[in-house]
Amino acid sequence: MTTSTLHFNPPDDSEELARAEVYGLLASLFNAPPSTELYDSLRVAVTEAPAPGGFLEANWSSLVAASRRLSLDQAADEYVALFQGIGKPEIFLYGSYFIAGHLNEKPLVELRHDLAALGLERPARVLQTEDHMAGLCEVMRYLIAGDDAGISNLGSQQRFFNRHLRAWNEVLWDTITAHPQADFYTAVAGFARDFFAVEAQGFDLLEA
Repeated sequence: MTTSTLHFNPPDDSEELARAEVYGLLASLFNAPPSTELYDSLRVAVTEAPAPGGFLEANWSSLVAASRRLSLDQAADEYVALFQGIGKPEIFLYGSYFIAGHLNEKPLVELRHDLAALGLERPARVLQTEDHMAGLCEVMRYLIAGDDAGISNLGSQQRFFNRHLRAWNEVLWDTITAHPQADFYTAVAGFARDFFAVEAQGFDLLEA
């Protein structure tokens, strides 16, 4: 999604780095069936939060548990059944579909305008349009972890999240969890729902 190599914030900026890593994880899980490396990492992930009662802990534990319960092939087959398939997928992962009711509508045009203003563009190898959930998560990851403070800052993150993710992400999580074929991705959606809720609350506090 970016026109240049990504460089990450210093490792002592642990909270921001953790946010970027979550967006990166969600981007990977929604971009394609999980890779062997990613799935193996999920299976051995720590499930206890540093402080007891962390808001994300329960659904993160559910996601890790799902990866341990289901084989990689089962998770990959589920991705294909839900988000690819032959012809029209069971579930679209595109913002325009949920906001405007159709693909390639005005929300995509507005997104491309905002990406251009940030100096970002879709690489030729990426087949999905820019409003795909994976691509949007990658942009958020860059806006958190990129090394250009004029672009990668809280103001840019807040504007991008509010304009291109806030209006439809909850509907997507509801659609996934309601689908009878969703199992592993029900856990993914549950974790994503909590994470996006924390993000929205944090951005709201910037305006308080």
